[in-house]
Amino acid sequence: MWSLRRLFLLVIVALVAEPTFCYDSYQPEQIHLSFGDNVSEVIVTWSTFDATPDSIVEYGIGEMNMTATGKSTLFVDGGKSKHSQYIHRVRLPNLRPKQRYVYHCGSSLGWSLELWFNTVPQGDDWSPVLAIFGDMGNENAQSLVRLQEEAQRNMYDAIIHVGDFAYDMNSQNSLVGDAFMNQIQSLAGYVPYMVCPGNHEEAYNFSNYRNRFSMPGDNEGLMYSFNMGPVHFISISTEFYYFLNYGFKQLVLQYEWLVADLQEANKIENRKIRPWIVVFGHRPMYCSNLNHKDCTHHETITRVGLPFLHAFGLEELFYTYGVDLEIWAHEHSYERLWPIYDYTVYNGSYEKPYVNPQAPVHIVTGSAGCKEGREPFVLTPPEWSAFHSQDYGYTRLKAYNTSHLYIEQISDDQNGAVIDKFWIVKEKHGDYPKRPYLGKRAYKSPKQEL
Repeated sequence: MWSLRRLFLLVIVALVAEPTFCYDSYQPEQIHLSFGDNVSEVIVTWSTFDATPDSIVEYGIGEMNMTATGKSTLFVDGGKSKHSQYIHRVRLPNLRPKQRYVYHCGSSLGWSLELWFNTVPQGDDWSPVLAIFGDMGNENAQSLVRLQEEAQRNMYDAIIHVGDFAYDMNSQNSLVGDAFMNQIQSLAGYVPYMVCPGNHEEAYNFSNYRNRFSMPGDNEGLMYSFNMGPVHFISISTEFYYFLNYGFKQLVLQYEWLVADLQEANKIENRKIRPWIVVFGHRPMYCSNLNHKDCTHHETITRVGLPFLHAFGLEELFYTYGVDLEIWAHEHSYERLWPIYDYTVYNGSYEKPYVNPQAPVHIVTGSAGCKEGREPFVLTPPEWSAFHSQDYGYTRLKAYNTSHLYIEQISDDQNGAVIDKFWIVKEKHGDYPKRPYLGKRAYKSPKQEL
């Protein structure tokens, strides 16, 4: 038994002793950038594992002589351990165009290393370059090293990650999500990292996705749009169609939001200066992989709408509003399609299929890496599949001007070689020819076994 005198002395020592802090708990990590309400605005997002008195970014051109403050929110993972962290968001508004900004983030209890980013040119008359991929993961993230180097060499104005991030962010009580966000910091800390949710983000109603990323708009990043040069980009959640256990309302809200966004983008004054409309979402409408669930046996409900009702289908909507390019992932491969609508090819011409195409162009780019391996293809490709590859890699997109869009596929297996490239050329954007939509059945290959 301890004496009262000894207990009293211990209390006195505790009261007068210098407080000790675990500075690692206040140290910023998982730093990443995104665009705000427009591309002249950047949001810096990071995490700490203890609350800090403030959320600060010090930044400037050449030297960090400006300060912006934001706020943090507590994110508690849904797993058994209730792993928690504070996610900080600071908005940097009214950035000067075509400048290199240096920055660091943190608080009075700890600062990050110094990072930097380049702002985009002013207005719409410039040529944005983006790297685009899905399905990377933090195990076997094969394309990441090349992307890190290219981002820090100023090759890209933005990155688009088309769903499926860490396999899975909620795994090990969200520690896998922490590891992934730290892994991409050397990419996403230098270039705005724009995202959409995939099926591997589904846990706890996409809570890791909703909390970790800071996308434009007020829909928790599940659906949003942004403008870059002559392009209007639209990000959607294909997962609303597959996880109806979280409610039907969000699917309806997205469809209504999409209609309104497409109507705004198609106003004459908007389509004149930003004629390209590019949509990206995780699960493809078309694919020719040897995947019995997604590609060869079942109808794609994002394409034709919910079973039996055929409501809220996206293919007819995108055709009606003249979407130019649709980018998907989910299949761990790359595939380029001929211009297609309702399982029918509508090339511009036999000699020049992508010059004035008569339907949207689709690509599937889900081959950045990930631990689940590559997706094989059916032995007999369908007539609408123009090119496919199982190589690990990613896509580059450059919108040269209002009439020319260039796309190439990079193979990391082949040391950065360009294995596919094509131009989409349009003298006129907007409505495609009026055609009845029949919702044709999915393609079935005559040879589905390897």
